[in-house]
Formats: sequence, C-alpha cells, structure tokens
Amino acid sequence: MTKLAPSKQTAAKTIYAAFKILKENGNQLPGKDVVEKISETVELSEWEKVRYEKTGYIRWESILHFYTINCMKAGLLRKNRGIWYLTPEGVEALKLSEEKLLQKIIDAYKTWQLENKKSDIDDDETVEEESDIQDLTLTQKEEEALEGLKKYIYAKNPYEFQDLVAALLRGMGYFTPFVAPKGKDGGIDIIAYQDPLGAKNPRIKLQVKHRPDTKATAKEIKQLMGVLSKEGEIAIFVASGGFTSDATQFTRDSHTHVELIDINKFINLWIDFYEKMTDEDKSMLPLKPIYFLAPNE
Repeated sequence: MTKLAPSKQTAAKTIYAAFKILKENGNQLPGKDVVEKISETVELSEWEKVRYEKTGYIRWESILHFYTINCMKAGLLRKNRGIWYLTPEGVEALKLSEEKLLQKIIDAYKTWQLENKKSDIDDDETVEEESDIQDLTLTQKEEEALEGLKKYIYAKNPYEFQDLVAALLRGMGYFTPFVAPKGKDGGIDIIAYQDPLGAKNPRIKLQVKHRPDTKATAKEIKQLMGVLSKEGEIAIFVASGGFTSDATQFTRDSHTHVELIDINKFINLWIDFYEKMTDEDKSMLPLKPIYFLAPNE
C-alpha cells in the first residue's frame, strides 16, 4: 500500500475494516458503532488521529466518511438515518484486498460521475484539509442525532419505554386498549387493534423488552408465539437491546409471523409517524426538525 497517497492508505484500510465489521454484524450497524469498532481494531498513526480545529472531526474519520460517499455511489453501501447497510455487492467486494477494494470504489464512482455528467476527480485528490465536502458533515450530524435519541430512550425505565411503544402504535393508527400495568402481564405488554372493538384483523400482541445491554433471544420469541391463541393475531417483539442472531434466524424460518423491532427501527418509525401523534404522545420523545441544504446528486 506504499504506492498510495497517505489519505488513500487510510481510506483503503478503514473502508475494508468497515465492510468487514458490517458483514460480521448482519450487514448493518449504526455508523457510530462502525467508527468505534474501527478505532478499537485498526492500527492508526498519529497523523491519522489528528483532530481538525474547525470541524472537530478526526482526520481518519473524515477520510472514512468521505469515501463512504463513493461507496454509496458505487452501490456497495447504503446509509439511512445513521445506519450503514452493506449491500450484496459490498459483501462480494470484500473478497478483494484492501487496495483493490479501494480502487473498485474509485472506479465505480467515476463511472457514476460519467453517467450523471458530473465533473471528474483527480486520482490524487485527498481529504487532508478541513474543506471536506458538505454531505460528509451531514452524514456525521445524522449519526450524532441518532446517538442522542438512543441515549434518551435508554435512560427511560421499562414502563416508560413500553408507553413509548404504545404511543408509536397510536401514531400509526392503531388503538391500544391494553398497556400492561406494573406486575405480571402473562407475556403480553400491549394489545393493539385496527378498530376500537378489535373486530378487524390483524389483532396485534406485543412483547416489549427494555434491556439496552441485552439482546432478546430465540427462546423469548418462542414464548411470545405461544400466547397467540386466536385466528388473525400476529406478534410484535420490541427490544431496545436488539436480538441475537439465533432469534433473528428463528423468526425468519418460523411459519408464525413475528415482527422484530430493535432500537434503530423503533426510532425510524417514530420519526416517520411523529407528525400523526397527539401532542401528549409526542412529548414522550419530542423531536425538532433541522433543515440542511441537501447536496446535489
């Protein structure tokens, strides 16, 4: 990798590490978590760890974010509200070496530029200065916002989180005649209907687990399935700590439909349906939109 410019050396090893981390985590992970794992597993030089005075961002992180833009244009990576997704093409690209993966990204990005009639870039272009492009900062801000929402939710107690889930369902147009009080709930925390009387299918039974540091297991999914007793009932399992790989695989293979909602999916749904909520429900997790000038595609 000695033939590459310093910034491209950094890009090659951090992009490869990011792809590998994503693959090891089911091909998706919050961008902030990807960055943290890279800092823990990749050897970084003092030059790479310099912090820019204007932006406050670290050099290697800025380089990584810059090249993830190329990865998205190349179809190897997707980002949505702070979550990074490795595409099937990205998984396939991991078979390449670090240097060849970077070159594939650069070549694919140039092809995208030509197809979209964008001006070409110089092979020696770097992101060593503080004038990093606008969408780099935008994606970092999105990831910071996601992390702030997570911390706010994690600070809630289990019953407050349960109330958040019920509020989301109401924002989605469901009625919530039952939200479990403190104490034993028989395996059901929330029941939701499409109509006030529960005459229409599907009728939904939810289990809510608020354990930020513990993933829900396949055994817990099976237990939720066991309380589905009537035709037209479906189950939703909401877990702030996410799900084990066994739980996810078991759900995929099951003939009984169980929808799994982790913290990232919960936040995305809350944002999507926020404007349809009552003011009282909004106050449980209040949002304030901030508008940035979107970079031209």
